[in-house]
Amino acid sequence: MQVLASASYDNSVKLYQEEDDDWVCRATLEGHESTVWSLAFDQSGGRLASCSDDRTVRIWKEYRPGNQQGVECNGTDPTWKCVCTLSGFHSRTVYDISWCHLTGALATACGDDAIRVFEEDATSDPHQPIFSLTAHVPKAHGQDVNCVAWNPKEAGLLASCSDDGEIAIWSYQPQL
Repeated sequence: MQVLASASYDNSVKLYQEEDDDWVCRATLEGHESTVWSLAFDQSGGRLASCSDDRTVRIWKEYRPGNQQGVECNGTDPTWKCVCTLSGFHSRTVYDISWCHLTGALATACGDDAIRVFEEDATSDPHQPIFSLTAHVPKAHGQDVNCVAWNPKEAGLLASCSDDGEIAIWSYQPQL
């Protein structure tokens, strides 16, 4: 089942599914307190990261009908639930987020000119994951960092761009 996700100025994330050659909104995820700027699915497509003007990152998890956790679903539609909020790490707007499909690392682009990388604790409960800050580049650019993107073929290779007009390529070594 294909899902289309959109970030919005109304502080929400909307999830759509194709139905008879049209996209129908199946879920609205609420929790951010300001504009949601960007989204990234994990490799499985079962989790979604969102970042916002409220300086937080939220991790949403899909729960299908009949799940063992007892999360209620509406008919045959899955429910998406916020299972983790990363707050206190960013001092300004988080403009972009990228989920590395090779390592599981999350990178953020921030209005404080910095790039941050987070990794999930392998021993944490998948229904209450714990992410730790594993890298912070305070002056990654001379102005707001607008975008980050992991290389889909080479683990640890991260690109960023900024209001300063520059593009940078970074080498990140995952934590062991």
